[in-house]
Amino acid sequence: MNNRSFSGRSVLCVMSLSLAFTPSTKTRILAGSASAQKGAGVMARATGTFEVKLTPQAAEANHDPSLGRMTIEKQFHGDLEGTSKGQMLTAGTDTKGSGVYVAVERFTGKLSGRSGSFSLHHTGIMTRGEPHLGITIVPDSGTGDLAGIAGTMKIIIGEGKHSYEFDYTITPAP
Repeated sequence: MNNRSFSGRSVLCVMSLSLAFTPSTKTRILAGSASAQKGAGVMARATGTFEVKLTPQAAEANHDPSLGRMTIEKQFHGDLEGTSKGQMLTAGTDTKGSGVYVAVERFTGKLSGRSGSFSLHHTGIMTRGEPHLGITIVPDSGTGDLAGIAGTMKIIIGEGKHSYEFDYTITPAP
């Protein structure tokens, strides 16, 4: 196994999953689905931009350098106005362009004027440069005016900027 440092392998994995597979002259949609979830009401779409800050976290003693952990901080603009904070776990490989990450983040703010919060679950897999990313709202995680929210998010990276398409429903609790 390669003896890269913890932070070097973690950064490499995250950079590969979030940036390296994005063509510099094209916009690429990385995740999500426009289909409604079972039992949900009418699907709505929110769009906008966001900034993201990833901070590598210190490794434990005797830590495998192919594994990493980072904190996530985002600032959302557009139909989503607010912030999110979360945690990311990564696994890199010695094969160029391959790795995975899982993450959970908690958004707090407004969605099309509705105040509240909800959690998002990410699963990112890259196989030799081919990305697959799914981002889903954690069931029953919505609070305030966002209670009953369900849906998926797409991340779009183009010309070094991040934007989102967020397909969702809000169904009142029974």
